[in-house]
Amino acid sequence: MQKVKLYDTTLRDGSQAEGISLSVNDKLRIAEKLGELGVDYIEGGWPGSNPKDMEFFKKAKKLKLRRSKIAAFGSTRRANIPASKDANIKALLRSGCKVITIFGKSWDLHVKEVLKVSMEENLRMIFDSVRYLKSKKLKVFYDAEHFFDGYRHNPEYAISTVLAAQEAGCDAVILCDTNGGMMTNDLERIVMEIRPKVKVSLGIHCHNDSEMAVANSVAAVQAGCDHVQGTINGYGERCGNANLCSIIPCLKLKLGIDCVTNAKLKELTEISRYVAEICNMKQNDNQPFVGQSAFAHKGGVHVNAVLKNPESYEHTLPQLVGNKRRILVSELSGKSTLLIKAKELEADLSKENPQTRKILNLLQDLEHQGYHFEAAEGSFELLVKRALKRHSKHFTLKGFTVIIEKAEDGRLHSEATIKVNVKGKVKHTASEGDGPINALDNALRKALLGFYPKLEEMHLSDFKVRVLDEKAGTAAKVRVLIQSQDKEKSWWTIGVSENVIEASWQALADSVEYKLLKG
Repeated sequence: MQKVKLYDTTLRDGSQAEGISLSVNDKLRIAEKLGELGVDYIEGGWPGSNPKDMEFFKKAKKLKLRRSKIAAFGSTRRANIPASKDANIKALLRSGCKVITIFGKSWDLHVKEVLKVSMEENLRMIFDSVRYLKSKKLKVFYDAEHFFDGYRHNPEYAISTVLAAQEAGCDAVILCDTNGGMMTNDLERIVMEIRPKVKVSLGIHCHNDSEMAVANSVAAVQAGCDHVQGTINGYGERCGNANLCSIIPCLKLKLGIDCVTNAKLKELTEISRYVAEICNMKQNDNQPFVGQSAFAHKGGVHVNAVLKNPESYEHTLPQLVGNKRRILVSELSGKSTLLIKAKELEADLSKENPQTRKILNLLQDLEHQGYHFEAAEGSFELLVKRALKRHSKHFTLKGFTVIIEKAEDGRLHSEATIKVNVKGKVKHTASEGDGPINALDNALRKALLGFYPKLEEMHLSDFKVRVLDEKAGTAAKVRVLIQSQDKEKSWWTIGVSENVIEASWQALADSVEYKLLKG
């Protein structure tokens, strides 16, 4: 079986993505997770560029990585300075890493207009840097930056830069599509032309500016590369890097290429979400293999077919990558979808049961009004159980008032009073909050806690408002989604109204009812 080495650069290239800023502790946590996945190399950063990366390398020595190696990244020596005297090379050595990755220029445009050195001096910079690092008994990877652009403009010179690194003793040459503009057929052809000339390991490093990074990386492997660089979730500067969460299952499941174990492949979805959480980035729901929607089925025809044979609408089994199949409910749902969801809720429905058509009609009518139950399964469960008369309200609203005052100093003050009927008793409470919805939530809890102490466990964790018809202006309906959670789980509930407070109340009341339903 063909073997491919995985090289992760989430901690360096990935951290250059807009919106991502990783602390040293964040980087250590991600490195541990990558080690658990079993990637071969974890690029920790550029020790010569900032104190944070140097601190990471110092602390990373204490990580217990079973097979992964930490790599330090940097550039070739500067022009007309011996490698032994170059500050960047010295910083790479101080990192203490046994694996060093250095990049150099392969495109003559960069040599002439960016570095502003002679073509010969650039070759010496590459050779001297690799040779010096190899003299320190280190594993050295050479990243041929802008290689494909360079090859298209001046193939002889681009190849000469790679051969200079090889002659100096590098352990691998990595061909980089730094601008991310290569088309797959061109990239594959170039790799096949280069492969016979390179005697060491040949790698690929793609950026995603043309949405081709994963395809190009996989094609490069098929053309002869045995080393692949990328990031978790495709994080990276501009449009990102090649996404290892797609590359790994493509290699393993589609091509039968060994890169991680079957057991570790099943952890891929969890790792994707873990890294997204640490990076403070929302995971892309539509991300292949590991996204929440990757195996989600909504249309009635699709649902019916996939339940008879998953292969009919799924290219692979979700459990192989640690994901799961999801059946969504919406106005597009047919009876099959509803019956599946009812079974999940332990509700007794069948195609012949008239309640099935009644619930389906209710669902479609509410979705037409602006409800969106695939995003609010807590409210959907309540809808089904209410329709089947399997759920009785734990409280009944008698009325509420929300007051918002703006003080002379500009500060806003929110207060809510609420009157509810609970177990035959009327509770009338008031509470303040950071905003009107928070005040209303606090007042409701205050009224109910004496009857339902378990509400102490839950809190609101997210709040989303969407205007459904912008053309209607201030008279437009709004949809409010509220995410709540306790120590075990989280759930979403929904409300729709022309009044944002009323829509919020619907979602808030459902969130509390759902918690009380589940206990």
